Amino acid sequence: MIPVCRIEDLPEGESVRVEAGDATAAIAVFHTGGAFYAIDDTCSHQDASLSDGWLEGCYVECPLHAALFDLRSGRPTCLPARRPVRTHAVTVVDGMLYVHPSVTAVPGDPVRTAPEEAVA
Repeated sequence: MIPVCRIEDLPEGESVRVEAGDATAAIAVFHTGGAFYAIDDTCSHQDASLSDGWLEGCYVECPLHAALFDLRSGRPTCLPARRPVRTHAVTVVDGMLYVHPSVTAVPGDPVRTAPEEAVA
């Protein structure tokens, strides 16, 4: 479990990049539609930071070649990207946002977490 920030420090429509450590690549965390999403930060097409991309609802556009990724599944919706990026579970505990890095890619894993949810 990686602490990201307090939920009030990640405003709606914004993103933040989190270094996940040696075993996992950096993770991009997004706040959109009242929910938080986390995906691998590096575009699967070419080395570009998705946290620097443009957020459009539940989609992020890669700043390098405009590939569009669904934050809910990690799947690209257009070329030039063909491979999905990993999604990661997100939880909020006592107002603190946490990411649970995935070990393997499982497109379609839910990552939507309402701010009031907490880990028991």
